[in-house]
Amino acid sequence: MAYLEQRRVVSVDALRGFDMFWIIGGDHVVRSLPDISDTPLTRALAGQMEHCEWAGFHFYDLIFPLFVWIVGVAIPFSLPRLIERHGRAAAVRRIVIRSIVLFLLGILYMGGVANGFENMYLAGVLHRIAVAYFFAGILFCFFKPRALAIIAVVLLVGYWVLLTFVPVPGFGAASYEQGKNLAYYIDHRFLPGRKFEGTILSTMPAVANCLLGIFARLLLKDARWSDARRVQILFATGTISLGIGLLWSMQFPIIKLLWTSTYVLVACGVSAMLLAIFHLLIHVLHRRAWATPFVWIGMNAITIYLVGNIVNFRNLANRFVGGDVAVALGPYAELVRSLVALGLALMLVWFLYRRRIFLRL
Repeated sequence: MAYLEQRRVVSVDALRGFDMFWIIGGDHVVRSLPDISDTPLTRALAGQMEHCEWAGFHFYDLIFPLFVWIVGVAIPFSLPRLIERHGRAAAVRRIVIRSIVLFLLGILYMGGVANGFENMYLAGVLHRIAVAYFFAGILFCFFKPRALAIIAVVLLVGYWVLLTFVPVPGFGAASYEQGKNLAYYIDHRFLPGRKFEGTILSTMPAVANCLLGIFARLLLKDARWSDARRVQILFATGTISLGIGLLWSMQFPIIKLLWTSTYVLVACGVSAMLLAIFHLLIHVLHRRAWATPFVWIGMNAITIYLVGNIVNFRNLANRFVGGDVAVALGPYAELVRSLVALGLALMLVWFLYRRRIFLRL
């Protein structure tokens, strides 16, 4: 379905595209660097493109919560107008429908029922986005910003209380250890299908993650502030969130799989700082050319995410630079294949953007 939203904030679209850039192939470009020159620097950079096994925070651990945060940023864009024109019931109906569609797409993305219902994934990227968007959207429809802030704090602190003080049946005292924590227990007790470490209980901080994105958009919409002042506020609040998260992590570890409250604060802090940088360059300094490919991706983020799963650009790239070509390229083979795959993905989003074709859920 073709459409073009008006009055979009380019920095938000660009940041969304920057986030998706690493998913559609940017990560493999960096991972290929040690093949060319195996140094401590290239290994460190490649390591940042991998998730931490448990506690800790790598750049790649930012990708998922950044997207959830940006989903929150988008919520105040259309819902207030919809509520004003058609009432809260229409807004709630749209939220419910979008959430269901996203959740179903998540099931299909993770393999659907191909491996049987017992192996079906009900926990994944699109599933989490759908659930976080659902609760954050509903809360936005019925509560004012101050109440939303209180709810976000309650969710983050409440999750910490549950994981820190509630004993884990079958294991004993509360624990943050892998396979021995309350979130793990609840999933294995109540969540059907294949599982990650913690999904049901960690919805609490995931919703807070999305709510924190809402405040960034409210700031961008506030006519009292200039763009330069918005940049300052975004960077300052991001720094504060990052600082609180790091300090709190001395007691409550940063663990992506558990989506700990410290993980949310660190990720949202970095997200706000990144948006501040993007907003500074694009809207204050008016340097937009560099962000153009990111805008192409950001305007069709879900589309390229789904297509990438179906088409597999890396396999397609192998048809051009695999086999004897890869042998001839030697240590550069993986880099070239990654660049070709990324180029194919960029060609698709460029084509969609030029044709003004955007997937709207």
